[in-house]
Amino acid sequence: MEPIDSAETETADTLMTTVSRHHFGDEMDEPAFSISIIENMKEDYGLFVWPCSVVLAEYVWQQRLRFSGAGVLELGAGTSLPGLVAAKVGADVTLTDDSSRLEVLDNMKRVLDLNKLECNVMGLTWGVWDASTFSLHPKFVLGADVLYDASAFDDLFATVTFLLQSSPGSVFITTYHNRSGHHLIEFLMVKWGLKCVKLLDAFSFMPSHKASGLSGNLQLAEIVLDSQRAEIPVLH
Repeated sequence: MEPIDSAETETADTLMTTVSRHHFGDEMDEPAFSISIIENMKEDYGLFVWPCSVVLAEYVWQQRLRFSGAGVLELGAGTSLPGLVAAKVGADVTLTDDSSRLEVLDNMKRVLDLNKLECNVMGLTWGVWDASTFSLHPKFVLGADVLYDASAFDDLFATVTFLLQSSPGSVFITTYHNRSGHHLIEFLMVKWGLKCVKLLDAFSFMPSHKASGLSGNLQLAEIVLDSQRAEIPVLH
């Protein structure tokens, strides 16, 4: 087997990289601003803007008065579109993804530079606690399409519960494909002492020109700690 020329490899990687632009505003012809995202098609899922990210980012824009001046943390941020929109409307944003996914964390920094935005970038592995995790007190926790791997659901909900406990009155806002695992999600919310306070069909609030590019049963949920639940799993 002949060795792969490094120049050829670099060229191939470059060809797989694209920059997409996402516009936000009440008028399609005159958007308030746009966000540029560096995507890489050779990545499995971490460096691609999925429909759930588009939906959550649009929701942040429409709810921008809630987010302005608030602390926001995005879980499993990947290309970070929702978090970047939150930063654009005046939130104090921390972007996180799995600590082992250095290429995703590096891409976040490049995207921040590209958009001239300042956010904290940190590795945060669901279900793993370290000193930096205990310093987080976000008002809003965002998660776009984080409910895709059932084997990670418990770690995700443990992390969400911890973050909500650390900041009274905080909210977890997630967008997801309503697949057959929906009942598992409901079970885990009960297990971790959480409750859904708002559930929306994505197409109920997406502008028509954005909705036309989406497919599937996409939903948005706002989730909070259930104050009626006295017993919430203790996190060590």
